Amino acid sequence: MIRTLVAVVGGYAAWTAIWLGGNAVLFGEATEVVAAGERYAAAGPLVGVIALSIVCSLIAGVTTTVIAKKRSRSALLVVAALLLVTGIGVQSGVWNLMPAWYHLAFLALLIPMVLTGGKLAGSRAT
Repeated sequence: MIRTLVAVVGGYAAWTAIWLGGNAVLFGEATEVVAAGERYAAAGPLVGVIALSIVCSLIAGVTTTVIAKKRSRSALLVVAALLLVTGIGVQSGVWNLMPAWYHLAFLALLIPMVLTGGKLAGSRAT
């Protein structure tokens, strides 16, 4: 039980740390525009942000699986659900500031990419 809890916290923390760092380094302009309450619709950077989210989600899945070991499936589902709930909260707060395709793609990819990261880590362990 403790290992599962640590795995969930570790996976969520990994996603968050990489997301915050990556956003600050790679997409500072977009972050500043949205933070100022202005609309941002440049497709290239938004696709880049989605790519960053995919990387974060894969790493969160790997981290969760490596820590959880045998109970990784339940830990992965909890991390994926927590990231989706957090994502819905954040995306709904900036819904009018970016195109709908961005929000929908961002949210739709969270769970499958976390689970894929877990599957990748699980296959390497065997």
